[in-house]
Amino acid sequence: MRYRIDGALKNARSCHCSRCRKAFSGAASAYAELESPKSFVWVAGAENVTRCSSQVDWGLGFCRTCGSTLCGYFKESVHGVTLGCVNGDPGIEIGAHIFVGSKAPWDHVGGDAPQFEGHQVRLP
Repeated sequence: MRYRIDGALKNARSCHCSRCRKAFSGAASAYAELESPKSFVWVAGAENVTRCSSQVDWGLGFCRTCGSTLCGYFKESVHGVTLGCVNGDPGIEIGAHIFVGSKAPWDHVGGDAPQFEGHQVRLP
């Protein structure tokens, strides 16, 4: 699986809700949005991506072979990428921890990014 992003990432965040914990098999997700859906191009392996819709118009893309969560979709376009699957430095850091009000009891959120009980629409 390979993709290319022609542009910078924005709004990097870590979500601690129960759905993200399950989708990412961990304490939280690490996700950043694309500046534009047109900036994302599958270079190889697009046929190996399977999608799971979490709600109307929204979903996640997974590798059929290894199960890695690769990207998020809005309607038919890639909306953002999971930072754990980016090779090299993604050029962005987590700007906020969201849904910490529903984090797992064993999760200890670290780092200096602000924490929000629920969803924070505008990230620093």
